[in-house]
Amino acid sequence: MLKDLFSTQAEGYAKYRPVYPQELFDHILQFVTEKNTAWDCATGNGQAAFALAPHFKKVIATDISEKQLSLAKPHANIQYQIASAEQTNFPDNSFDLITVAQAYHWFKFDVFEKEVKRVAKKEAVIAVWDYNLFSTNDVVINALIKKFYTEIVGPYWDAGRKYIDDNYKSVPFNFTPLPTAAFFIKTEWSKDDLIGYLNSWSAVQHFIDAKKYNPVDVIMNDLDLLWKDVKPVSFPLFLKLGRI
Repeated sequence: MLKDLFSTQAEGYAKYRPVYPQELFDHILQFVTEKNTAWDCATGNGQAAFALAPHFKKVIATDISEKQLSLAKPHANIQYQIASAEQTNFPDNSFDLITVAQAYHWFKFDVFEKEVKRVAKKEAVIAVWDYNLFSTNDVVINALIKKFYTEIVGPYWDAGRKYIDDNYKSVPFNFTPLPTAAFFIKTEWSKDDLIGYLNSWSAVQHFIDAKKYNPVDVIMNDLDLLWKDVKPVSFPLFLKLGRI
């Protein structure tokens, strides 16, 4: 992983990031023949690791951010460690499943691929996924958020964001493909939930560093008018699944 993009806003990231649907894990796990040890790489606050823990004897969850790991939920089956995606101290042939949630696009793909093939067991599974920009049931709000995403903070996204914008269609993934499916994260948000989520974006933090003010303030008046009550929110989630 090239750099730590989320330590600064780690608490907001842990509090406001949406929860992955159980259907996603059910789909992945059907292809995993043995469930001894899983590696959740770039685990952040451990959301994916926590979902995997009931299904494996052990889950090792790594991240380069000590701050993120300090906010992760403890579980008897999870070992949290500071480590980069591309270089670990794991023995060869260690893992039945390797997962990367909301982070694969930041990696050095060729170096990570080499490390995955070293530490994975024969016929292990790798699953990487991400979600794209959310939508609501209000077209005016959707247009406002799209403008904020593309025009206001658009120039401040790191280069890897382009892979999210095309739903991982162009991301390098040199593993034997396994069947995937369409998934959605569905939740309900108050205006405060929305603002907390927007402030967790790395592009917002880059904007603040450059401009010395928060870009969320630019759309706050509009949000005050448009987002009065709790609203349904939906994120399209895309999965790449492979046999190693």
